Amino acid sequence: MVGLPETDTSGEILSDAWDYKGRPAVRSRTGGWTSAAMILVVELNERLTTLGIAVNLVTYLTGTMHIGNAEGANVVTNFMGTSFMLCLLGGFIADTFLGRYLTIAIFAAVQASGVGILTISTAVPGLRPPACVNGDCVRASGPQLAVLYLALYLTALGTGGLKSSVSGFGSDQFDETNAGEKAQMMKFFNWFFFFISLGSLMAVTVLVYVQDNLGRRWGYGLCAASISIGLVVFLLGTRRYRFKKLVGSPLTQIAAVVVGAWRKRRLELPLDPTLLHDIDEKAAVEEKGSRKSKLKQRLPHTEQFRFLDKAAINVNPVAKHTKWQLSTLTDVEEVKIVVRMLPIWATTISFWTVYAQMTTFSVSQATTMDRHIASSFQIPAGSLTVFFVGSILLTVPFYDRVVVPLTRTLTGNPHGLTPLQRIGLGLLLSALAMAAAALTEIKRLRAVAAGAPPLSVFWLIPQFFLVGAGEAFTYIGQLDFFLRECPKGMKTMSTGLFLSTLSLGFFVSSALVVVVDKFTGEGGRSGHHPWLADDLNQGELYNFYWLLAAICLANLGGYMVAAKWYVYKDQRRAVGDDGAEEEEEDEAFCHA
Repeated sequence: MVGLPETDTSGEILSDAWDYKGRPAVRSRTGGWTSAAMILVVELNERLTTLGIAVNLVTYLTGTMHIGNAEGANVVTNFMGTSFMLCLLGGFIADTFLGRYLTIAIFAAVQASGVGILTISTAVPGLRPPACVNGDCVRASGPQLAVLYLALYLTALGTGGLKSSVSGFGSDQFDETNAGEKAQMMKFFNWFFFFISLGSLMAVTVLVYVQDNLGRRWGYGLCAASISIGLVVFLLGTRRYRFKKLVGSPLTQIAAVVVGAWRKRRLELPLDPTLLHDIDEKAAVEEKGSRKSKLKQRLPHTEQFRFLDKAAINVNPVAKHTKWQLSTLTDVEEVKIVVRMLPIWATTISFWTVYAQMTTFSVSQATTMDRHIASSFQIPAGSLTVFFVGSILLTVPFYDRVVVPLTRTLTGNPHGLTPLQRIGLGLLLSALAMAAAALTEIKRLRAVAAGAPPLSVFWLIPQFFLVGAGEAFTYIGQLDFFLRECPKGMKTMSTGLFLSTLSLGFFVSSALVVVVDKFTGEGGRSGHHPWLADDLNQGELYNFYWLLAAICLANLGGYMVAAKWYVYKDQRRAVGDDGAEEEEEDEAFCHA
């Protein structure tokens, strides 16, 4: 046959990627580390910008906008929760309409506009209330808060859309069918986490210092400049990028299977699953010139969640059906994989509820403590999270150098701990962190009651360190779990599932604060101090931390049950079908 060979032995032309003009991508001219580096820059600047705003926002809300501690904490957690929740929207738009490149470019511009408005709101005197006079403070007006919230949620929208596609677009720059590029892609994910941590470190040191010492307008102005520079660098790489075709959103597939199963809920399932509608593997080969590419591989049938199989009942084999009327059994099995992951997904939310306290009440604690290193230098309250970031950076190499060799010897697992074991360890550390936070707050209040000098801020290090170490285990464990276990065609979906746990963790924190403030605030408990007082010296914040510790321990029990019930995809076997050929195919799919 005349034309391009089916297998590209020269390594020059890629069969599943295109350049910016829509031509088949040439390996030597596209992708690789040159394009990946430009994508890493925009992620570094996104993290620097988002965390640079969030980590010190509570002090701006309470100190400049004059709103209470509880309300200020909720503004921060709602901002962060919305940022991560909008990753699902960004992923849907990228997979269905725009593609990852345009999604990143557009939402980076949206984020830059949001931070620009935030900078203006801190620079224009009329957009913030006057300073307190003799302890008499005027709360920010409705229009002033409206401008602030507009800026924050435009930033959140940009963050969500950008973050949903950055890791996926970065991995698109490497060819998984090439051994050398596949190895480079694994290094890309390591560098991706490093750049996230580097952006976090710069945010909690440089940006927080600028905000506290030079002014918010300069700090937020640097954030706006940072994401703008990231966008420019990203666009400069356009000619080098590799582009993949739109695959459609997995959310549509999940919805179609659920809707189809519900519509056919009164129908009887056949005893033989081969009678259900499935993909024709011969028809699943698409001709493009003389190159062939499989669209989807058939998955073996499983007995669990059989009610979903009804979506694959073909009531009229002659007629043509839409995906909303008839799903393939492979589509159903992919949805089952996601359903099996939901208990793990639900029981990891609590960690991020604890994480939220590091940018809210822990920062408020720091403002009441002695933050001097020397008589002439005072640590900004928001910069205490440097211990949190430092803990992450120390835990990752400690795990690789110490924990992995030790657990490899004990368990025989070449990777050390499994993803679920890593998550479990992170959840345990979150409970210990809240216990440490409660004990520190009790010690701080005793010093206040005794009229002693303020407690050193370094007493907060244990809670920051434990949460940071917990994130190193939980974050990487979750990312590994969701990317490994999600079906092959649901890369963006897996990232969205993971990031939605962060989002819900922040929203749960907001809900807890509202409930606790309602029942323990002024008038909520006669004769007792409120747990979350505007003046922490008049409150009982330690009780809130104890409550979180108890919730974390209860959640850890539920997680252990879910983790014991879960069977990894590569250990699962088709029920009633032990054919060697199908097992081999399934194993290849699992490790792709």
